[in-house]
Amino acid sequence: MAEIRVLTPDDWKAWREVRLGALAEAPYAFGARLSDWQGNGDREERWRNRLAIPGSHNLIAEFDGRPAGMVSGVPTPTAGTLELISMWVHPAARGRGVGDTLVSSVVRWAQKSGGDQLRLAVTHGNEAAVGLYRRHGFVTTGELGDLMPDGVHREQVMVRNLDRS
Repeated sequence: MAEIRVLTPDDWKAWREVRLGALAEAPYAFGARLSDWQGNGDREERWRNRLAIPGSHNLIAEFDGRPAGMVSGVPTPTAGTLELISMWVHPAARGRGVGDTLVSSVVRWAQKSGGDQLRLAVTHGNEAAVGLYRRHGFVTTGELGDLMPDGVHREQVMVRNLDRS
């Protein structure tokens, strides 16, 4: 079973390790590129600031004592709307419930935060991720998300209405 760790800015080294691994292993799944977070982008202040987003909920999953995934929940400028971002599960941990545990943790955080809906953006064609999100009550909106680093493709937006009871 996956163990979940809630991160603070002081955990920036652990977040850095998992984030760089995710960007290297699954570049197709993120709006950021590995090169964006290396070189001049690889600064302690930047990593700390990413974990210090006001109202954010940043998690790392560990499976068999090793980092196995990550996810964050963040507020948005729209009242009542929160967003799930930076979701990734290490290939060795896929199919073992790590993704389900991470998504469930962010859903619980969003409900406790008083949100009405939780949104996310997923790369078009990433059917494994879409299936994971659908299992957790997310539906596609038809809305296009951000432009991907290739400058051609756009993310697809999914949303889940939140029951706070």
